[in-house]
Amino acid sequence: MRWALVKVSLAVTAMVVVAFAVPLGLVIREMARDRAFSNAEREAAAVAPALSITTDRDQLERVVASAGSDAAMAVHIPAGDGSGALDIGERRAAAEDIAAVRKLGRASTSTVSGGSALLQPVALSTGEIAVVEVFVPESEVTNGVGTAWAVLAGVGAALILGSVAVADRLGVRMVRPAQRLVEGAHELGEGKLGARVPEEGPNELRLAAVAFNSMADQVVQLLANERELAADLSHRLRTPLTVLRLNAASLGDGPAAEQTRAAVEQLEREVDTIIRTARDAKPQTAAAGPGAGCDAAEVVRERMAFWSALAEDEGRKWRVAGADRPVRIPVARADLAAALDALLGNVFRHTAEGTAFAVDVHNGEDAVIVLVSDAGPGIPDPERAMARGRGSGSDGSTGLGLDIVRRLAESTGGDVRIGSSVLGGTEVRIWLQLDGRERAPRRRGHRGTVRRRRGPSRLTASFNRPRSLP
Repeated sequence: MRWALVKVSLAVTAMVVVAFAVPLGLVIREMARDRAFSNAEREAAAVAPALSITTDRDQLERVVASAGSDAAMAVHIPAGDGSGALDIGERRAAAEDIAAVRKLGRASTSTVSGGSALLQPVALSTGEIAVVEVFVPESEVTNGVGTAWAVLAGVGAALILGSVAVADRLGVRMVRPAQRLVEGAHELGEGKLGARVPEEGPNELRLAAVAFNSMADQVVQLLANERELAADLSHRLRTPLTVLRLNAASLGDGPAAEQTRAAVEQLEREVDTIIRTARDAKPQTAAAGPGAGCDAAEVVRERMAFWSALAEDEGRKWRVAGADRPVRIPVARADLAAALDALLGNVFRHTAEGTAFAVDVHNGEDAVIVLVSDAGPGIPDPERAMARGRGSGSDGSTGLGLDIVRRLAESTGGDVRIGSSVLGGTEVRIWLQLDGRERAPRRRGHRGTVRRRRGPSRLTASFNRPRSLP
């Protein structure tokens, strides 16, 4: 592409130079010829007044000498009354040409040895026609033409070289971004997801680079979403695994029971391996559109009905508050159920049997808060627990459960906070924004708890009201 552009520029510039230089050179040559013959005409005109007055040889020789060079000018006077023909100076033109000019009575030029001769007729006092011959050498006709042609040739060559240089620079400016775009496409095709193209060059190539980078980002995002989906789906297996583990624990003793418990433990380890193997990603949770969402109170009642059976088997006290009337939130039912299962599963997994827990739903004007609290030992490092893929550091903890909850809250413009509950253990607060406004700036508080700078005062005040289990 680069050399093709250079060749095109070379051909076009050469054509332009030839189209202008050749006619200009011919014009210059004609101008030099016209200048030479104009000078000859002025010299011939200087002799005409003397010829109209006298035909004396001596006087005419002095006039010729004063008008021009003796070698360049000659005067031919025909024979008259009692006088013969008179020739002053060297004659170069043929007699036939002189006779023709005398007969026609108009100036003419003839080719002679070494140049040209200007033949100018002049009327004498006797009525005869004399002819003034002025020799114009070839060197005078072409005077300055060679120099002018050389200058034109130099200018043409400079224009051609300049156009080639400019075309080469333009070619480089166009080819390099195109080559980088090709290289980036090859790298992306080979699986190098970090391949990006500098957004530079001509406008079209710059737009192509922007589109390529956007496409590469989309590919990376799609792959990240797939990995996260695999991790989240694997994490959702923890709920049935917890039930299976609790049921296996109630099987009693015996080889079959031990094999079942060993298989459940092995399955839990495999699920943990899958979750940890899936790469960390930050996908965007699709926001629920107008009219979409679910009844948070209904979902809480449904999930608590599921977990209550396990709570009775382990002797756990539990309580639900605020779920007696509809509470609409802008999230999908399955997403809220998965978040609640993740939090309640953590309670059963990381607290001892008999540990109480509670779920509270607070409905405000612009936000809904769901609190899951327990009476367990608490989380010593909430910030570490919120880090995806790290967890609390205990066995079976990957940190994906809290990350699922966090992404659910952030999809509505809300957030998640971890603190101490009135039951003495951990309290996870899910803040779900209802109006779809952007989340307010956050700052880190005591023990890594994430606090908002603004929020409904009624909900904030309700956090401090004592809560008790039945």
